Amino acid sequence: MKLFNFFKKFKNDESGAVTVDWVVLTAAVVVLGGVVGDTVMDGVTSAGENIVSSIDGTGATTPPTTPPADE
Repeated sequence: MKLFNFFKKFKNDESGAVTVDWVVLTAAVVVLGGVVGDTVMDGVTSAGENIVSSIDGTGATTPPTTPPADE
């Protein structure tokens, strides 16, 4: 009967319910932060590539792969 009373008391105890709520809320904020971070990073990368293209003037974002010929 002691074990039954322990489970009955455990079932009626609600002191951990707030903790569960905070864990779920924190997980949602972390996931949302990851999604926003990924979206912002894509935009920043695209803007950086556009800046490099504008400064370079050729529209190429990578240097040529062949060395220049000696004259």
